Amino acid sequence: MTCENTKLFLLNLARESIKSRFERTDIRKTVGKGSAPEEIFAEGACFVTLTKNNDLRGCIGSLEACRPLYEDVISNAVNSAFNDTRFAPLDKSELDEIKIEISILSERTQIEYEDFSDLKTKIVPNQHGVYLTYSYNSATFLPQVWDQLDTHEQFFSHLCRKAGLSADFIFYNKPKIEIYTVENFYEK
Repeated sequence: MTCENTKLFLLNLARESIKSRFERTDIRKTVGKGSAPEEIFAEGACFVTLTKNNDLRGCIGSLEACRPLYEDVISNAVNSAFNDTRFAPLDKSELDEIKIEISILSERTQIEYEDFSDLKTKIVPNQHGVYLTYSYNSATFLPQVWDQLDTHEQFFSHLCRKAGLSADFIFYNKPKIEIYTVENFYEK
């Protein structure tokens, strides 16, 4: 469980990372041991989600911890703002209008299941994020997506489409399914 000071530090770091891109400065130079919470130097995986007027404005993340958490936050904040292909790059004028949310991911666990009915009994809405892979296709939804797609059928149909598969793919096939949980927090 991340302490409140660390959450505030990471949210500020995400915002300053985006701002530094406009100013062409390197935010990494400002993060030093002693001046920052110790836990941000441990490896961690996160997603950074940007919203504007409660609408998605960018969301990029890492599924596996492979660098210090603070570096993951910096990279994913910048990528959410400027490299999410679903949106135009963030304009400087939007900086004060966006809200930032950070989701720190647990490790993934593969789910063994017989069919879609069995899978439904093993996935807990609003608790589990899901990573689906089949051949070269893959996609993930954070647990927060259950707020918009609240049935297993809706959730998995949209996840299949996001992975480039047909919406009904999950009902007749058995892609690899992994679950994870998140600790998420956002700007007030």
